[in-house]
Amino acid sequence: MTGQVLSEVSGVVAAEREAGLVAAYRELVSHPLPDGLVRTELLRGRDGHWRIQTLWRDRAALETVRTAPGGAPAPRLFLDAGAEPALAVFEVEVHLTAQVGPA
Repeated sequence: MTGQVLSEVSGVVAAEREAGLVAAYRELVSHPLPDGLVRTELLRGRDGHWRIQTLWRDRAALETVRTAPGGAPAPRLFLDAGAEPALAVFEVEVHLTAQVGPA
């Protein structure tokens, strides 16, 4: 076990609000990232389904962000885009990063 956790915030965003969600996410990640954040990505699915997945060093790093004044920013991004956010947290049990060679 690595101790890392993956948080996932998802929601269904109306087509006319999608550009705003993308812009807000880009703005968010243009600022210094919280301590313990390893990786984050905004993912687009079909039919307006979106999700933000964030890999954290450990649960304590995630909880620090979630309990900060104003709370975690990812759910707010979905609320601001008119979507009801759903949150899930997963313990990382096995981790593999592929080695990519020269193209």
